[in-house]
Amino acid sequence: MARYTSSYTVSLPLDRLKQLLIEVLKSCSLDILYETIDYIMAREKPGQVGFAKLVTVEVLIDRSTATATQTKMSLVMKNEELPLQVDNHCHQIFDRVSEAIVSNRQWQIIENVAGELPTI
Repeated sequence: MARYTSSYTVSLPLDRLKQLLIEVLKSCSLDILYETIDYIMAREKPGQVGFAKLVTVEVLIDRSTATATQTKMSLVMKNEELPLQVDNHCHQIFDRVSEAIVSNRQWQIIENVAGELPTI
């Protein structure tokens, strides 16, 4: 299973972050499957790749440390594909979503930490 993680601190209040995140995920061709006040689950639209390669994105918004000017969020992107190549499908989607988050003009990235947890 391929799994990639990232954490961001953005200069945006909690109440605006969730809606903007949903827009960013949709712009990356991801369908929102489930959402709560501090959690979003999205998945790649079926049809372009095999079922095992479909990427699921989970976003956790840290409400406990949110302030009026900044909010922290963590993302996990994963699929059932074995990460036998560095540039696998899950990593490509990770790069696409990460770029969309970083380049979004609605917020400013204060901190960004990316990680990689390939599991075989």
